[in-house]
Amino acid sequence: MENNLVIYNSLSRRKEHFEPVHAPNVGMYVCGPTVYGDPHLGHARPAITFDIVFRYLKHLGFKVRYVRNITDVGHLEHDADEGEDKIAKKARLEQLEPMEVAQHYINRYHSAMEALNVLPPGIEPLATGHIIEQQQLVKQIIDNGFAYESHGSVYFDIRKYNEKHHYGILSGRNVEDASNESRELDGVGEKHHQADFALWKAAQPEHIMRWPSPWSDGFPGWHCECTAMGRKYLGDKFDIHGGGMDLLFPHHECEIAQAVASSGEEMVKYWMHNNMITINGKKMGKSLGNFITLEQFFKGEHPSLTQAFSPMTIRFFILSAHYRGTVDFSDEALKASEKGLEKLLAAINDLDRIVAADHCDAETEKVVKSLRGKCYDAMNDDFATPLVISHLFEACGIINKLVNHQASICAGCLDELKEAMKLFAFDLLGFLPGNTSAGKDREEAFGKVVDMVLDLRSKAKAAKDFATSDLIRDELAAAGFEVKDTKDGATWKLNR
Repeated sequence: MENNLVIYNSLSRRKEHFEPVHAPNVGMYVCGPTVYGDPHLGHARPAITFDIVFRYLKHLGFKVRYVRNITDVGHLEHDADEGEDKIAKKARLEQLEPMEVAQHYINRYHSAMEALNVLPPGIEPLATGHIIEQQQLVKQIIDNGFAYESHGSVYFDIRKYNEKHHYGILSGRNVEDASNESRELDGVGEKHHQADFALWKAAQPEHIMRWPSPWSDGFPGWHCECTAMGRKYLGDKFDIHGGGMDLLFPHHECEIAQAVASSGEEMVKYWMHNNMITINGKKMGKSLGNFITLEQFFKGEHPSLTQAFSPMTIRFFILSAHYRGTVDFSDEALKASEKGLEKLLAAINDLDRIVAADHCDAETEKVVKSLRGKCYDAMNDDFATPLVISHLFEACGIINKLVNHQASICAGCLDELKEAMKLFAFDLLGFLPGNTSAGKDREEAFGKVVDMVLDLRSKAKAAKDFATSDLIRDELAAAGFEVKDTKDGATWKLNR
């Protein structure tokens, strides 16, 4: 398939035609979760966004090595008062090993991603499993003159780096901006400059997670892990680095600086960032009382929710907006997403009820023959999933007319319509059939009706009314049901 994919590169701030560094191989690195709490809506958006990228690149014929890290140590988003790593803090308070805390939340994250039908990455490295690689990165940066040791910690020297390179190339910030946005108390008395960031931190005596190094017993700075692991698994140059907009600065900016300081050149060709999810117009956060975990969505156990919402409803909600646009959550918005998903899945199910005619009417032929191309055009334009969904909805209107005998379709167009709808809805957008709250209720009711019909058939057979029994069986077969008589009674399945 010809590659017409255009993606927005956060580095150049424009859309660019996607040309892989080592075609047809594509290297993609995505910043995964920091595992000190239950997965929430903010975790779902980047996971689903880059799941779409992964699915579509593979569909285009690329061989994709997808790496998504897990931060299980050294995250410098400290507790504001104690300056303590959050995983280590939780381990201390609950008298657990830090790896017990990390593994608990890793398991919960994986379960949530599976429910959302997010494909697993090819490689999912842990920060704790790559301490040596991070130390090697720090040593290279020191040897090249862009870092210094201070009291057992190592800091990146932003001013020295900025003499030869440009710190702020991704975010558009300058050194003064970085200084203003740095925490004044972080590394006070150790840094040459307020904006310098930690590559290695000397551990305090009470710090649980620590490793020996040439500088001190300590732990790596947050930014090191992605640079080190991206290089290890994808090479000195790879194609896509993704993550949330909140990581653009300082995390990804620091990654670029580390890569250039250690090797002399940039490592990533295309930077991609999904935008934020807000709740009723406000940023989601525990301190604001509007923090909702994915499990709470799935169970409906939060004051902001009036009901439970299926994982596929969450997926539909996220894909209904472009990944670079903001998404504002509300209970009403999720209900609208549930209805939209129900409409789409019901139409796809109804395709199996349509009987082909010997010709198509003009409107049907036009919609069917243009559907695949319009959906590809939308995907090729920076993964415009809302536009794909709108094209699928247009086809849903035709399907409804066909079901109600208000339109006609030939066999070839019917096959094309089935293939295109299922390709984009299931394979590329990643929806699962019958996976909404209302959909489950409908399936249960559907099954009860079929069981009732088979019970009538059983009674007809018992009364030796074989004509009625055979008629029911034949009518069910014509509708796509396979009925089998066993010694324990009749069983059925729907052949879609």
